[in-house]
Amino acid sequence: MSSSLSPEESIALIKANLAEVLNPEIIDDVILKEKRPLNVYWGTATTGKPHCAYFVSQMKVAELLAAGCRVKILLADLHGYLDNMKAPFELVEFRAKYYSKIIKALLRAVGVDISRLEFVQGSSYQLGEKYTMDRFKLEGMTRIKDAQKAGAEVVKQDNDPYLGGLVYPLMQALDEQYLDVDCQLGGVDQRKIFTFAMENLPKLGYKVRAHLMNTMIPGLGEAAKMSASDPDSKIDLLDPPEVVEKKLRRAVCVPKEVEGNAVIAFVEHVIMRCIALRADRDSNFVVQRKDKEPLVYESAAKLKEDYAADILTPQLLKAALTHYLNELLAPIRAEFAADEEWQAIEKQAYPPKEAPIKVKKVKDKGDPAKRAAAAAAKKAVVAQPDGHVEGPDAQKVNVGGSVEETLQKLKTED
Repeated sequence: MSSSLSPEESIALIKANLAEVLNPEIIDDVILKEKRPLNVYWGTATTGKPHCAYFVSQMKVAELLAAGCRVKILLADLHGYLDNMKAPFELVEFRAKYYSKIIKALLRAVGVDISRLEFVQGSSYQLGEKYTMDRFKLEGMTRIKDAQKAGAEVVKQDNDPYLGGLVYPLMQALDEQYLDVDCQLGGVDQRKIFTFAMENLPKLGYKVRAHLMNTMIPGLGEAAKMSASDPDSKIDLLDPPEVVEKKLRRAVCVPKEVEGNAVIAFVEHVIMRCIALRADRDSNFVVQRKDKEPLVYESAAKLKEDYAADILTPQLLKAALTHYLNELLAPIRAEFAADEEWQAIEKQAYPPKEAPIKVKKVKDKGDPAKRAAAAAAKKAVVAQPDGHVEGPDAQKVNVGGSVEETLQKLKTED
């Protein structure tokens, strides 16, 4: 455990800033009775590029490390494929490497010691004989409706779901045993998977674990949460400062409305927690105001109170968040810019989409007679079967029905 914290302080930090904790007594027993560090795992399916919502889970990882825990990060490459094939097999290896790079950079930017952090790739053990046999056992005792229920808020499902999506929550439950941890960390959207694990792992002879659940951050647009599939609802961890400013300027931030406000939620669950962990910095969230004293906040409660009273306006809050977030992202951008290996991995993990080749259409000029008829029609004339034309402009087109008539007409016109 961290030498700077007492066991009681470690437990308080482990349980802090969470939506819910299942089986908290397991955490207490490990630290107070067994007197050893808590072993925790957090998993992420290696699909789209990690965005700023990842700060929420990683702030909790940072707090766990500060509390003296040992943390394993599962790079769930097979899960990424099983979730509606979001990660093609040919890309999962590169995406796992990309995630490892960016998560380490993110935690270093927060200023936390990552010496007790370990990365594990799911396919390194999930293809083993023993794991496979346990998965078969769990599949044999799980009804389809229960598997669907467990993964309902995590795995993409429809009326005719892929089998892989049903196996996804079963594997996540088994991961607790095979990663040899006391506790799993996840979002509140994973609660049904956690309860599935608690109910079914004992059937295989394995112990129940504790579960820590983070609050979900609302999206910057109208989305329920910040999502990699919605470009307008997310800020990429490598977005340049001007893009961050632009996206935050466009973010939904209704005046005096605190509930469901993504900007307030991000300040509360990321920026203020990050400030609290960094002892070398001022521990307050400061909002600068032109020609006025700045607003200084020691707690999220006071910030919310001022926002509801319109003392803190959306414009002031967005400007402050832009400053703090760009400061937080700066070392991540710098690390990426200096790491050629990481840049190469990004291109392999997320190859640029090829622009569709435009094929020039060859116009079908069609039958000459039809073309003549169309041209005549444009001149307000209609071609008749015997070759002459009729209509308002017939005089301009029709020069005669025979050679003699034509010569006679031309003489008359002269």
